[in-house]
Amino acid sequence: MKTPHAVRQDVQPLPIAVPRADLDLIESWVPMGARVLDLGCGDGSFLARLMKTRKATGYGVEIDDNNVQRSVANGINVIQQDLEKGLAMFEDHAFDVVILSQTLQAMHNTERILKEIARVGKEGIVSFPNFGHWYHVWSIALGRMPVSKQMPYQWYNTPNIHLCTPKDFEALVAQIGHKVLGKQLFLNGEAVDFLGNLRSTLAVYRFKPQFAN
Repeated sequence: MKTPHAVRQDVQPLPIAVPRADLDLIESWVPMGARVLDLGCGDGSFLARLMKTRKATGYGVEIDDNNVQRSVANGINVIQQDLEKGLAMFEDHAFDVVILSQTLQAMHNTERILKEIARVGKEGIVSFPNFGHWYHVWSIALGRMPVSKQMPYQWYNTPNIHLCTPKDFEALVAQIGHKVLGKQLFLNGEAVDFLGNLRSTLAVYRFKPQFAN
C-alpha cells in the first residue's frame, strides 16, 4: 500500500463513547485483527473502539479540521482528505473492511465512492438514513419536505444531497457489480424486519465486489 500522509501526535486521548445501534452491528461485522479504513471518521472514536474491541488497525479519513484534531486525540492515524476526490492514496485491496457510516447521503458522486470502497477494501459497510420511512412519504404527500430526528434539516440547509431508500441502494449495488452480504434496518436503535422499508429510519449494508472470493 502507498504510504499516505497521516496526522498523528502524542496527545491525551479523548473518552470513547459511541452509543449507536448501527455501529454495534458494524462492529460485529468487523473480523478480529482486521485492517480497517473508516471514511468520514468524525472524531475517530469508532475506529478507536474497533482498535480496542476487534484489535483492528488502519486509518480514518476526515476533512473537518476540528474532527481531525479530535481523531488525533483518540490515537487514530487520520488522513485529512475530501472523499469526493476519491481514495487514490490507497492501493487495491489494501483493507479488509472499509466503513462509510451515515455519510453516503452527503456525497455528490455516490456511485464513485461505492466503487472506490470496493476497490480498496475486500468488503464495504455502509449506513444511511432511509428516505422511504412512512413519515417522510407522508410529509411529502402533504406538500412539505420531511424534517425528522434522523434528518433534522430544512430543505434549504441540509447537507444531504442524495437521499435514497434501501431498495434504491440495493439496485445501485447490483448495477455496479457488488453483492450484498448482510443487511439490517433500524428504528430508534432497534432492529426492524416487518415492513422494514416503511418503518425503519436507518439502513446498514455489508457488501463486496461480485467477483471477490
